[in-house]
Amino acid sequence: MAKPDRDAEFTEYLKARSAWLARVGYLLCGDWHRADDLAQNAAVRLYRHWSRASRADSVDAYARRILVNVYLDEQQSGWSRFTFLHRDPIERETPALDADASLDLREALARLAPRQRATVVLRYYCDLSVEEAAEVLGCSPGTVKSQTARALARLRVLLAPRAAIELEGITR
Repeated sequence: MAKPDRDAEFTEYLKARSAWLARVGYLLCGDWHRADDLAQNAAVRLYRHWSRASRADSVDAYARRILVNVYLDEQQSGWSRFTFLHRDPIERETPALDADASLDLREALARLAPRQRATVVLRYYCDLSVEEAAEVLGCSPGTVKSQTARALARLRVLLAPRAAIELEGITR
């Protein structure tokens, strides 16, 4: 049986998974415009390596690793500070959530260091194990554990004042 054309196979994958790539990108950077750019840059890299990626055990894992690398490369270059302006968010279809808590979490995530943010996204949004996250980030499992612990401690500090104020208002 003939294997589908490389371009058609890649296009089919990207049609099915581009929204997912953009969501992961958004969680990494906190801006839908940047997330779309990250996803597009990751797609370009994925296309360049499609012959290898399509043979991988998980194409999603391969694409996710590329996306995280694109994000971390961008953060290290300093270019993101000059090229990305904060814009009004693009309206996306989302499930009904506590809007205030969601905004607080987004703001707190944005204040994390890039690698800490990446570990939180990989561990808790992408549901990767410590070992899988370490593989994606190209570091040791111990580094993932320490980065995650630091990130969670920082999130607790950043989110605690809001929770304390709300709790104080309820008890009065």
